[in-house]
Amino acid sequence: MQKGKKHMLYIGNHTSSSKGYAAMGRQMVKNGGNTFAFFTRNPRGGKAKEIDQQDVEKFLELARENQFGKLVAHAPYVMNACAAKENLRDFAREVMADDLKRMEYTPGNYYNFHPGSHVGQGTEAGITKIAEILNEVLTEEQSTTVLLETMSGKGSEVGATFQELREIIDRVEKKDKLGVCLDTCHVWDGGYDIVHDLDGVLHEFDQVIGLSRLKAVHLNDSMNGLGSHKDRHAKIGEGEIGLDALVNVVCHPALEGIPFILETPNDDEGWKREIALLRERYAVKGA
Repeated sequence: MQKGKKHMLYIGNHTSSSKGYAAMGRQMVKNGGNTFAFFTRNPRGGKAKEIDQQDVEKFLELARENQFGKLVAHAPYVMNACAAKENLRDFAREVMADDLKRMEYTPGNYYNFHPGSHVGQGTEAGITKIAEILNEVLTEEQSTTVLLETMSGKGSEVGATFQELREIIDRVEKKDKLGVCLDTCHVWDGGYDIVHDLDGVLHEFDQVIGLSRLKAVHLNDSMNGLGSHKDRHAKIGEGEIGLDALVNVVCHPALEGIPFILETPNDDEGWKREIALLRERYAVKGA
């Protein structure tokens, strides 16, 4: 780590958006966080709630006062940009376009999505279809960066290798609107050994995609072993990745200043403990 002035650690958890933006911000301050993730609408899909402009303004003020980092909004899980059925792809296109409009209430943040599952069409067809939808919904005017999430390779998921994500990016015209969110549980389950060779994994990411595109990290332990392709999150330090390796991720100089989002199976008390623990370890290791 660098000597002298340390960067601020931006860390928080995935929180419920049911009570609006200001409530999410207040909860995060209570948890000791200064960033968070939230679903833009019901994670199972469906209509999004109206956004209350006053609520957003209260949140933006709170975020300024508490020096929040960028937010990492999450698309609903049911959205599959490379579905075989056209009606499901229409749904994905409509949801993403609508979500990106809504994101402009809180400009300059991140919108993260699971690239999708090719359901037997093959990875190549999946990659093409995901890029097609991105080319249809990304606009020059948007201030939001859309993040492709690294996946674990469960079933027919696309995006379990850095190369697959690179191939999606290569096919998208407005590349400046795209980034990647690295999920520690997913990459571990996908076969990238972040425990014994974090430098090597990040070097590979840099060679294939470019570290400048790595905009956020989902910080999760894993219930399963390296290369298991399972995607079962564990609490920090209670899984196969372990606390020390996750502290190394948080403290890695290549990841300085980006938001770390906990998606561990916890309640607010649990997240509060994890955030405090990681802040403490960051302060010691980064000194």
